[in-house]
Amino acid sequence: MAYRFGAFTLDPRTRRLLRGVDEVHLSPKAFDLLQVLIDERSRAVPRAELHQRMWPSTFVLDTNLASLVAEIRRALADSASSPRYVRTMHRVGYWFIGRISAEGVQHPAPAGPVKYWLVWETRQIALNTGHHIIGRAPDAGIWIDAAGVSRHHARLAVGDRATVEDLGSKNGTFVRGRRITAPHVLADGDQIRLGSVVVTFRIPPPAGSTDTVPPTYRHEAMKK
Repeated sequence: MAYRFGAFTLDPRTRRLLRGVDEVHLSPKAFDLLQVLIDERSRAVPRAELHQRMWPSTFVLDTNLASLVAEIRRALADSASSPRYVRTMHRVGYWFIGRISAEGVQHPAPAGPVKYWLVWETRQIALNTGHHIIGRAPDAGIWIDAAGVSRHHARLAVGDRATVEDLGSKNGTFVRGRRITAPHVLADGDQIRLGSVVVTFRIPPPAGSTDTVPPTYRHEAMKK
């Protein structure tokens, strides 16, 4: 079941937060916290309960929880002083106050066919035809909020082939360990380093393709 609120969709099945058809980055813990708050949206969830659910049998500082809430608010362009989605209930905990307008919604389809993918940690980011800005700025198509990544760090251009181009970033863009100074054509499996972040460019195999089983293996299987 997916949850839609405002311009966003939270899909627990694929562990993706979408703004329209664009993926919005959340760390795994922040995603889990947002899902808990949405699941329990009929009430304010006490901090002690959130600590137990997020870090069972582990002592952590309350600042850890506050940091995750701040990350969620940045992802949702929300405000602690005038919240639309996550309200701080002082001396109690946090309450998801956004209105869920649809549940069990269909998964939004990318605008155009997916030709390539970027893989970063647990995220798999679809790349359809067009230009994709990678960076720390909230308006970046591929939002990576990590140390050393510039607000508009690099641009991916997707057409008959895919290229990556540095946008004058402070720490540079590297492909296969080499700093690029001009648009660089990408190949399947290329690792792109942006600041402290490494993402992998992937070209999916043709739909319906099947690995060929060696004749010897088929012969042995038929004998069993």
